[in-house]
Amino acid sequence: MRLILLFLATLLVMPVQAQYWTHYENDAFGYEIDIPPGYENYMDSADGNGAVFMLVGMQQELTVWGEALEADSGDFTDAAQRALDSDIADGWAITYQVATPDWASWSGVKDGQVLYRRMIILCDRQSHASFRSVYPSQDLPGMHPVLEGLVRSFVPTAC
Repeated sequence: MRLILLFLATLLVMPVQAQYWTHYENDAFGYEIDIPPGYENYMDSADGNGAVFMLVGMQQELTVWGEALEADSGDFTDAAQRALDSDIADGWAITYQVATPDWASWSGVKDGQVLYRRMIILCDRQSHASFRSVYPSQDLPGMHPVLEGLVRSFVPTAC
């Protein structure tokens, strides 16, 4: 009898634990990304370039957006460096950084928060997309699989 009750209790708990990633696609710029379980769309940008997602009940924010490369410097590497420099100017102490001609990633810490940012060049080679995840440093151990899923799914579309 105990075995049957344990089995029934397990069935009741499974739907709560079986949360699935959702999907966000931006047709205006041509990129997509999977959104982790529990994150809800908090706000879409007015110009249609992206959205902000918040983890319900937590202080975790995920922002995704696309933008054109600057006309005077249509180089993705320069755009990534300017974005990194901006984060440094905002007080983020950079702890990790890697860049290629097609993508760049970095992370940093500030005031008990962790930042992870990734940029990718888009199919037209005239624009790029970014995602930025900011979360409390105590959440760091559980964020590794979340960041892996974000990086894996963050790709240009219709190339």
